Amino acid sequence: MEDTKSKFKRVCVFCGSSSGKKSSYQEAAIQLGKELAERRIDLVYGGATVGLMGLVSQAVHDGGRHVLGVIPRSLMPVAITGEIVGEVRAVSSMHQRKAEMARQADAFIALPGGFGTLEELLEVVTFAQLGIHRKPVGLLNVDGYFNSLLSFIDNAFDEGFIPPPAHRIIVSAPTAIELIRKLEEYVSEIDEVASQLVWEEVETPNYACA
Repeated sequence: MEDTKSKFKRVCVFCGSSSGKKSSYQEAAIQLGKELAERRIDLVYGGATVGLMGLVSQAVHDGGRHVLGVIPRSLMPVAITGEIVGEVRAVSSMHQRKAEMARQADAFIALPGGFGTLEELLEVVTFAQLGIHRKPVGLLNVDGYFNSLLSFIDNAFDEGFIPPPAHRIIVSAPTAIELIRKLEEYVSEIDEVASQLVWEEVETPNYACA
């Protein structure tokens, strides 16, 4: 690992609260946490102590860096087991969770995960496309896990649904070292279409049943 200080103070990591079937996913989460700590980067994440979330947060914490977990109060009984790692900030909703993580972060990285990981990732990509933020977004593409997503994005670009600057928002790499290097080098090409907006001002949908 490179013993250099990053320009990022804190990185947000999206990932699963499950560990996945392959040991390579777990190894990648630990390696990412170690790489962040080595570069003196703090972590903000979804707050769980289980699955890949637990592994990456523990690795950052063990490396001596600050860990901030942001989690809705309703998820705390199932997502936090055993000893709490770092600081936990409880919020009232999933929308507040995403807004707080985004506000705290200088960059975003997605590890393998499910629907929640994908939703969080695509929100920060969409907001980057709108010019709400200019922070880099990366995929840690462990064993080609995100290949099908990258193919979908390429197809949407080819079919005219994603403009060229937005097509280049996501950077991808198979290792933590390479990904962080690419994120450091990233320069946004997006015009500030909606730069006056912030996460909290985007209308929060009401999913409650009538």
